[in-house]
Amino acid sequence: MADRTISTLLDGGAFFEGPRWRDGTWWVSDFYRHQVSRVTPEGAETVVVSVPAQPSGLGWLPDGSLVIASMTDHKVLRYADGELTTLADISEHVGGHVNDLVVDAAGHTYVGNFGFDLMGGAAPAPAHLVRVDPDGTVAVAAEDLFFPNGSVVTPDGSTLIVGETTGNRYTAFTIQPDGTLTDRRTWAELGPLPVADTFEEGLVQIEVAPDGCTLDAENHIWAADALGNRAVRIAEGGEIVDQIPAPEGLGIYACQLGGPDGRTLLLCAAPDFFEHNRTRAREAVLLTTTVDVPHAGLP
Repeated sequence: MADRTISTLLDGGAFFEGPRWRDGTWWVSDFYRHQVSRVTPEGAETVVVSVPAQPSGLGWLPDGSLVIASMTDHKVLRYADGELTTLADISEHVGGHVNDLVVDAAGHTYVGNFGFDLMGGAAPAPAHLVRVDPDGTVAVAAEDLFFPNGSVVTPDGSTLIVGETTGNRYTAFTIQPDGTLTDRRTWAELGPLPVADTFEEGLVQIEVAPDGCTLDAENHIWAADALGNRAVRIAEGGEIVDQIPAPEGLGIYACQLGGPDGRTLLLCAAPDFFEHNRTRAREAVLLTTTVDVPHAGLP
């Protein structure tokens, strides 16, 4: 593990998620301030759009429109020319909150969800990964995923890799030209698949809980370990080759490579992820550090 300097880019957030690098600035959602913001490399925040039902994952369609996961109303939103509209309502295919997403170069948006009422203490259940096409058409892209969360697309556009937060793994698919996913396989096994009737029972069986993530040019994934208070660099197969512990008192829930040379790793950190703690508190921070291998692929 390298000895790295971690700097605070921005503080005063409620719960940051969905970090992206585009057009020379960071973009980030804040669940409980209900907003998507741009943050300059110097730490100046500008609110782009308000999202009443909690924004999460972010991406862009080929026409430059911003796509936003709207968590509690189970929608995928489109923001363009100052107007926020509904691209698709995916309620029929999700359990629990809608969460992170990735948009491929053709404009297919792959959206994860919790699969169960996490904040309400419901029993874990498998979830669908949902695909939304640029015209708003909705389809189930994959079934039986355990909390599909942060996802990446390889630079050649051929492969989608999705983290399963309660599944101890990353699962990969081949992306067909029409956005259909085929050739399902395990990309990284981080521990045995938990078997539990309650979320609490499953928690102790999770060895790595992949949350927001980003791909680098050596085909490794930097992932927030949502239960491990760290970011980890994962090789295909599952070996953890590097890690960055969170500063004391914080967890890390998403990360993204960016900056002018792609080697700045932005970390979304907060004391915990529980809604009842985060709604009114303003303790979330954006942290940055520098890594050796630059960003690759999407997002």
